Amino acid sequence: MKRTLLSLAALLTAASLVVAGCSQSSPAPAPTKAPEPTKPAAAQATSAPAAQPTSAPAAQATSAPQARWKPDRPVSIIVAWAAGGTNDIAARVLAPFLEKELGTSVQVVNKAGAGGQVGFTEIAQSKPDGLTLGLMVLPPAINVYMNPEVKPQFNRDSFIPISAFALEPMIVGVRSDSPYKTGKDLIEAAKANPEKIRFASTGISATTHMQVLALQKAAGVRFARVQFDGDSQAVTALLGGHVDVASVSPAGMLSQYKAGSIRVLGYCSKDQLKFYPDVKGWPLQGYDVDIPVSRGIVVPKGTPQNVVDTLKVAMEKISANPDFNKKAEEAGLVTRYMDQATYIKHWDQMDAMVKPLLPDLLATAQ
Repeated sequence: MKRTLLSLAALLTAASLVVAGCSQSSPAPAPTKAPEPTKPAAAQATSAPAAQPTSAPAAQATSAPQARWKPDRPVSIIVAWAAGGTNDIAARVLAPFLEKELGTSVQVVNKAGAGGQVGFTEIAQSKPDGLTLGLMVLPPAINVYMNPEVKPQFNRDSFIPISAFALEPMIVGVRSDSPYKTGKDLIEAAKANPEKIRFASTGISATTHMQVLALQKAAGVRFARVQFDGDSQAVTALLGGHVDVASVSPAGMLSQYKAGSIRVLGYCSKDQLKFYPDVKGWPLQGYDVDIPVSRGIVVPKGTPQNVVDTLKVAMEKISANPDFNKKAEEAGLVTRYMDQATYIKHWDQMDAMVKPLLPDLLATAQ
């Protein structure tokens, strides 16, 4: 009997060792799978908080497809200028390509007024859910939020940059029957008739306004400045004889230039503008005027990261799309893609460029 009990005890001890060994070895596979959630692909594909690295691999895999934002309602692009101008044209060229990438309709909404202040305020105060995008135009937005007299309801931190898709100089044109055949003709006439030549631009603090002021300073002349809310209004006034000369974007008077009703005298860049091959930039005519304007997409501060990431991917694909670039060129847009990091650096540079010019801008804004 004693021998039997000893044998039974030995068997129980062995069994307990086997069970203990099994319970200790069962977690062993976990360390080999634990690194999976930290793979770069998973980190980019999911918006899950960093505090969840211990989640099971299956849970991570399940959440990854949900990370790409898919809007369930139409998306709006707010343009801070009137319909028909270049900013409006740029948004409308972009919209159908965004529709394809986002899988929903994209509407362009014009909110013109106060040199862009009305529209930029609308963008900044929109719900940060990705359903409202903004067409950011620099330097006009900078001119507004840096202006101490305006006291706008937004600043640079009110927006998250996505990417830029256009960078271009502003142009200066006259009617084809104008006595001004060249840029020199215009400057000489302005010297002989201070503040008599009516010079239209597209709003106080707009890039076109900056071009007029810079040209005045570089040439030592004074124009009679007239402001409109967009390219189309300025060009209409020019063709109607209400102003003598107008500063607009390259696309703003391209169709009239091709039709022969408008003559372009110059533009604010030393680089050749392909849409106007017979025209030289102001720097090449002896006037140091080189002010570009950029157009990009932004969203309000607080927009979720997965929405931002989805829009970044969409804009990169669109900018590389030959069909988009063809449509943009047909509309007179000078395309230039900048990813988010490059766009932020460009924004820094534009801030630095505008700041020293702001006193002159404010002094001559009235």
